[in-house]
Amino acid sequence: MSARVVALHTYPVKGCAGTSLTSAFLAPAGLAHDRTFMVVDEEGVFRSQRRDPLLATIRPAIFGEGRELELHAPGADAVRVMVDIDGPRRPVEMFGNPYRGIDQGDAVAGWLTEVLGRPSRLVRVPPEHDRITDGETPGRAGFADSGALLLASRASWAELDRRIAARGAGAGERQPAKVGTVPMDRFRPNVVVDGWAEPHVEDQVREMSVGDADLAFAKQAIRCAVTLVDQRTGVRSGPEPLRTLADYRRVTDKGVAFGAKFSVVRTGQLTVGDELVVHRWADAPVTA
Repeated sequence: MSARVVALHTYPVKGCAGTSLTSAFLAPAGLAHDRTFMVVDEEGVFRSQRRDPLLATIRPAIFGEGRELELHAPGADAVRVMVDIDGPRRPVEMFGNPYRGIDQGDAVAGWLTEVLGRPSRLVRVPPEHDRITDGETPGRAGFADSGALLLASRASWAELDRRIAARGAGAGERQPAKVGTVPMDRFRPNVVVDGWAEPHVEDQVREMSVGDADLAFAKQAIRCAVTLVDQRTGVRSGPEPLRTLADYRRVTDKGVAFGAKFSVVRTGQLTVGDELVVHRWADAPVTA
């Protein structure tokens, strides 16, 4: 049975809530506006849900083809800014690597500082940003962790949830009650597909077309503590899904894997309902 796109999500501000789309243009660095902006501390080091889970409660909205950005958060008035793509570049840092960002001004910085309770500023990737990410097929990316596009299947999600329910809750933990106990949004995918009968088929794809675009496999997606954060409340609520993923999806000493990162080989429009056409599979099964 063929697989089709059932959901598309872009995350304009790294670490903040995503926006669901029915159709989007896939550029060399990912879906339109994905991880174009990033919240940083006073030294320019990026903020992440790993240490600032309240980022999850900030909902961005893009207007005017990226010329305006509006941010919403519970208990705060919305802030709207004209996006600066010409201002001075400032040093920023992500995972110890140096990049450049364009500061978006004091108004949004003050808003973020109030919402997060820590001094924060907002930066945008400059037009000349040309970051190359590693993997089996290297690609380009904005401020995404390690690749342009994260794809996950509903079959993989269902298998994880089945295993969580089968192992049961530990002492003092709530017993999982139904499929979807750990929502897919914990994994922050760009593309969700359905139709594959087996879980983790996305790990085996090497080249494929979807919509007007062509994609090539970069790497398995290694998961971190962000998956423990409730994306609606910004509250960390582990130990799932990392505990159960560690039972069957550990990738040597790198951690646990769920979903796969893909690089963009040919840009084009993606739409919910598009069929995935796989042109090449891995020569041997990828094991985790």
